[in-house]
Amino acid sequence: MGQPETIPQYFLDAVQRYGDRKVAIRQKRFGIWQESTWRESYEQVRDLALGLVELGLKRGDRVAIIGDNDREYLWADLAVLSAGGVAVGIWTDATPNEIEYFITHTDAAIVMAKDQEQCDKLLEVRKRLSFVKRVIYWDDKGMWSYAEPCLKDYKEVQAIGRRIAERDPGRFERMVAQGKEDEVAVFIHTSGTTGRPKAVPLTHKYLIFVKRQIYSIDPRYATDNHVSFLSFAWTPEHLFGVTAHVTDHVTMNFPESPETLQQDIREIAPQELMYNNRLWENLVRTVQMRINDSTWWNRTLYRLFLPVGYAVADRIFEKKPIEPWLRLGYALGNVLLFAPLRDQLGLSRLRTAFTGGAALSPDVVRFFRALGINLKQIYAITETGALAMHRDDNINFYSVGELVPGTEVQISSEGEILSTSPVLFPGYHKDEAATRKAIYIDPQGRRWFRTGDAGRLDENGHLFYFDRLDDMMELAGGHKYSPQYIEGHLKFNPAIRDVMAVGGEDHEYVAAIITIDFENVGRWAEKHRVPYTTYADLSQKPEVYDLLRQQVERVNQALPPPARVKRFISLPKEFDADEGEMTRTRKLRRRFLQERYRNLIEAIYNGADAVTVSAPVQYRDGRVGVVETRVRIVTLETGVSLPAPAANPLMEGVPA
Repeated sequence: MGQPETIPQYFLDAVQRYGDRKVAIRQKRFGIWQESTWRESYEQVRDLALGLVELGLKRGDRVAIIGDNDREYLWADLAVLSAGGVAVGIWTDATPNEIEYFITHTDAAIVMAKDQEQCDKLLEVRKRLSFVKRVIYWDDKGMWSYAEPCLKDYKEVQAIGRRIAERDPGRFERMVAQGKEDEVAVFIHTSGTTGRPKAVPLTHKYLIFVKRQIYSIDPRYATDNHVSFLSFAWTPEHLFGVTAHVTDHVTMNFPESPETLQQDIREIAPQELMYNNRLWENLVRTVQMRINDSTWWNRTLYRLFLPVGYAVADRIFEKKPIEPWLRLGYALGNVLLFAPLRDQLGLSRLRTAFTGGAALSPDVVRFFRALGINLKQIYAITETGALAMHRDDNINFYSVGELVPGTEVQISSEGEILSTSPVLFPGYHKDEAATRKAIYIDPQGRRWFRTGDAGRLDENGHLFYFDRLDDMMELAGGHKYSPQYIEGHLKFNPAIRDVMAVGGEDHEYVAAIITIDFENVGRWAEKHRVPYTTYADLSQKPEVYDLLRQQVERVNQALPPPARVKRFISLPKEFDADEGEMTRTRKLRRRFLQERYRNLIEAIYNGADAVTVSAPVQYRDGRVGVVETRVRIVTLETGVSLPAPAANPLMEGVPA
């Protein structure tokens, strides 16, 4: 076989290179890391791929896969690609109706589901999925009594393939050799913030090209470890995980469960880490609350050295020299505070940390840089690949970095970011109308993707992302503002989990709908003897409103007067993806939320002091209920110079 073109061909190349001499995968089970060599991984993939072909999988067929990240999922993904199929990842928390949509939309004839929970979802909508030939599961716990003819055990499929491999030892290699780089490898569904998710076909060439774009700036090595926990339904796990695994030979590590993730990351101590924005924001809250609950000595170290870390981060950002006394202070802070803190977070060997999905608040980036964590923004679009990312020596907290090699970007007259690359997607699956709307053809006949994002390029080559173009707001006075910018700053506070800024052309000012972080605020309430029962009860406590008021006032100081939040409420429930309020990547579905909470928003702008919120709630057992709560509406003074707010009570004197 010549130069590899596809993911499976790179996989075979790695198997031939390492065999049993190198660990390819670690899976933690029952508290023990179980290792698989490249040869062992090859046998698992080969047997499953040949078994799938025997069950009727043909080149170009789609196979939907739903389950938590583990080695069986990786082997399934590689097996599907090896057989010439297309892998369609589905979010593990998808509802039965969502699963039905993904499978129907992609015409997946075979579904691979991890366990009883996912199989039950599929069986609930099975009658409407008559074209699905097989449902293959790999965790048989609780599946022994199921008699549905479509169900088949993962190991049974492998046993079929193993017999084929024994009769024809070279069949798997011949099948893999047929693959071409322009064949579709995976379908990735868009987040669906404005409607039904669209399926984006990504080729082997796309995955390898975009991976090389990123690693030409931040290289990976065969000695590196990757911790796989981001969903395979999202592009980054295919790039940083699967593709880097087979091309750069990094070791894949699968945590035991979401509950053990932080401890498992600490045990592996990866050299690179990719979190979405939600996880970085959660980590900030975790650090802040752990420090608050720590000893007097640790709180003192944090209060003394975090400003030193901020000063160093700011010098780097401003490209100013770091004074000797500051270097000495940071070195001392690194020994006493930063290094132990990084170790607790599992980041002791980290070279680079990435964030993607949407622009992360500058506050969050600056915070982690102060701790000595090399956090960088990556701005990438599924349809076109990576557009921009930060460099080690050229960090701008407010940008998403400089353009990456191989991708071109221009800003339209409307302020929209347009991009093109050698792997620009051919079009959305089964949606020609959306494809025509998304593609712009310039006078030279070149295809550009309309990202739908507002932004600009500065004279230094940095790309700035403001918000979704449709989400940019304009107030009655003509003042424009970015809701996402305000929301990002507000969420830097450990008391706040989510925010939606509201206010359009019919409104004179900006308002905010806030959801609290129940765990963090609950701990604070217990410590300060504020009694509460439920989330709804806690969210409406006067003391909690005081916490939120202080953070809103703090953020208002950094905003121009027209964009300051004048009124806010504390919503008596969290925004929920299962109710359609957020996407599976935790992005707000603004139009849906604005319609659902229309009465609340009207009350805010009508000058009411309170409003009754009726919020539908979908329970785990499928029942739908309604929660009614009387909610206060708080008014702030925004047109005057604001006094410095008191120290954040959640942090009790510790810099937040």
